[in-house]
Amino acid sequence: MATIQHLSATTPAVQYLVQKDKHLAKVMKMVGPLDYQVETDGYAFLTSQIVGQMLSNKVAAVLTARLEDLCGGQITPQAIAKLSAAEIRQIGISHAKIGYIHNLTAAVTSGALKLPELATKSDQEVIKELTKIKGIGNWSAKMYLIFSLDRPNVLPFEDLAFLQGYGWTYHTDDYHAKAVQKKCAKWRPYSSVAARYMYRALDLGLTTEPFHLFK
Repeated sequence: MATIQHLSATTPAVQYLVQKDKHLAKVMKMVGPLDYQVETDGYAFLTSQIVGQMLSNKVAAVLTARLEDLCGGQITPQAIAKLSAAEIRQIGISHAKIGYIHNLTAAVTSGALKLPELATKSDQEVIKELTKIKGIGNWSAKMYLIFSLDRPNVLPFEDLAFLQGYGWTYHTDDYHAKAVQKKCAKWRPYSSVAARYMYRALDLGLTTEPFHLFK
């Protein structure tokens, strides 16, 4: 399940960011109004993030779709628990990722990880809880914060897609965490909103042409 959110020139977060960052303001103008989905099925989303680790979006989508089919149309802890490692391996998911998916499934089914309760926790508490599970790191936890919990102020400097948009916007190849954090500090408290525009610019193919601030 997913819910739709809308960002436009009248959205307070967008108005704030436009005033704070002229480069980002240009990206927002190029992208235009932005609709996005909030992924409300936290378990399925985290499973898809495990599947997609270190893969292109296209390959990740294919493998996730295969896993959905294997689960009977919906990725749930109950459906995953019924599958053997061999069955999952046959659709192209690596042994390591199968182990990580089983780790997540065990945490959810045992109650060690209560996904609904994460919505009441701070960003750092969510990251701490999720990264206790082997196979879920900071990147996956931040993706969960942004795309499943719709948290407004998460800077995904670990994410290659985000960094592509960032590098294009600011004409830089310095992707060190401290450098990105310093440049993007002006986005607070709406770092996630800014990141969404970086992602959409990439999706629209805007980053294939040089970025010109005043053109």
